[in-house]
Amino acid sequence: MMQAKVKSHWPFWVVTLFFMVMLLVTWLLTLSWYWLLSYAVLSLITFIIYAWDKRKASQQAWRTPESTLQILALIGGWPGALLAQHQLRHKTKKTTFLLVFWAMTLLNIAVLVWLVRFSTS
Repeated sequence: MMQAKVKSHWPFWVVTLFFMVMLLVTWLLTLSWYWLLSYAVLSLITFIIYAWDKRKASQQAWRTPESTLQILALIGGWPGALLAQHQLRHKTKKTTFLLVFWAMTLLNIAVLVWLVRFSTS
């Protein structure tokens, strides 16, 4: 008898933690709400683009370039990308893509931390 694969929830918790920290930083450090809203909108757009790409992959149609997905992660859509990767099981096996994705994510977070420090000092 085959057992169902247990779905990991860590991406949900990572994204939840990120948005909770953003909310806290926005509130405590009087950071512009623009930043929080930007991450939310970019994440939603990125999730939708991943879903569209997954659909096109199953239809063997024109696909969204990987560079576009990586740029979306870099400019702030990485929470949506992370959720899409795990919810849709899309772009989770290609090691080079994942390495670049995590590099883009870490670079985005590093720039955000720098901007927060710069804008509140």
